[in-house]
Amino acid sequence: MPMFLLFGASGCTADNPAQPVFPPSPGEIKMYDTSAIDNAAAWTINNAHDPGIVKTDQGYYVFSTDVKVGGEAKPGVMVRKSDDLIHWKWVGQALPDVPSEAKAWSGAVGLWAPDVVKYKDTYRLYYSASTFGSRQSMIGLATSPSIEGPWTDKGAVMQTRNEDSLNAIDPNVVTDADGRMWMVYGSFFGGIHITQLDPETGKPAEPGFGTLIAARDRVTEDGAVEGPYIIYNEKYKKYYLFVSYDSLFEDYNVRVARSDSITGPYVDYNGKKMTDTSYEPQYEIGNKILGGYRLGEDAGWIAPGHNSVLKDGDNYFIVHHARGELDKNWSYLHVRKILWTEDGWPVVSPERYAGETQQDIPKSLIPGGWEYLVMDKSVDGQIQSSHIKLGADGTIEGSAEQGKWSFDGKFTMTLTWNNPVEDRSKVQRVQLLPSWDWERNRQTLVFTGMDGNGTAVWGKQVDSNQ
Repeated sequence: MPMFLLFGASGCTADNPAQPVFPPSPGEIKMYDTSAIDNAAAWTINNAHDPGIVKTDQGYYVFSTDVKVGGEAKPGVMVRKSDDLIHWKWVGQALPDVPSEAKAWSGAVGLWAPDVVKYKDTYRLYYSASTFGSRQSMIGLATSPSIEGPWTDKGAVMQTRNEDSLNAIDPNVVTDADGRMWMVYGSFFGGIHITQLDPETGKPAEPGFGTLIAARDRVTEDGAVEGPYIIYNEKYKKYYLFVSYDSLFEDYNVRVARSDSITGPYVDYNGKKMTDTSYEPQYEIGNKILGGYRLGEDAGWIAPGHNSVLKDGDNYFIVHHARGELDKNWSYLHVRKILWTEDGWPVVSPERYAGETQQDIPKSLIPGGWEYLVMDKSVDGQIQSSHIKLGADGTIEGSAEQGKWSFDGKFTMTLTWNNPVEDRSKVQRVQLLPSWDWERNRQTLVFTGMDGNGTAVWGKQVDSNQ
């Protein structure tokens, strides 16, 4: 078992840096709690789906789809609040019901996939109204001077009919590097579009559906592209498009591509365009940074996806939902730290956020047994980790491959694998992070990174040589 201590820099040297500070226990968060089904105040991270996050002077708020395990959800957009991105409290519904215009247009009985932004002194809540399998959909807008309301409905922002090729749901509003405001949207049908907004009204500056920036080759659950979210990273001067692929119930997974322009083209690590519907296999397009997984024998997660992204100072976080492996009817809110590769690609921590910060790691903490996982783009559903051993002598043992590992003395590790059967080698550059092991309820090291083909790799230490 790892023995990680929370102490500082006394006696540290260049060859023996200070012991890292691991996050303390976040406390128990109950899973599959049937006693709380009808008690929203006890839901914490349960019944969260399609979360959109916003930071305010009053704390962090997540607005999410109207869902409820074991019954019908009250309509109106669910709202939660946190002071630390770890512990979440129920606030209530933003709206008293589906607004009348949205209900008349779409027939919606609940609201989906909200996004909240602040413009000047006003908060804007964008919501989706639709029904499953329909393109008779509407993105609406409500405003308030307060993040907790009351909200005033401002009607339709974008509407689609069943005869249209696209679907007006899943809005995300983003301001570009030049101060222009845009809305990226779309789900399942017709791909992802982006349109410029009038900043004073929060509605489209011009008629029409805007520009297509992502699509897939078929309208099926395993060919879906949904839940777009765009951020701009000033350091790399790039726009990053996050989307979710495949079935939201079974094998959702998050993909990323980037562009020099907010309107695209967005390309992945291998230069494939997100609009290329002729490329086969389609699952190869986009960097898969998060999918269903199981680390070791611990219960894992199914269909993580429909994310938002928070930039908080110099830190980035991905906020998404995931379904528990033991009962996929239960959807939970996850927050994970995003790290960035040297060449400017986001990678995601294999563990949920518990207050960790990136810092230098002593080399002596690295050797030991690790659960190792490759986010294979071709795998639908859960991916099972394998066990590897990182030796103090720089060797890697485990699975069908052997290799070597090296360390830069700070927090970056290079794994070089050799496969004599296939006469090839592969190199993976990963970053270490002192984290909380939510599965085993203890502190541990994790790593996250990519290989030379843009495939995400994860690791979690499960025993050490300490």
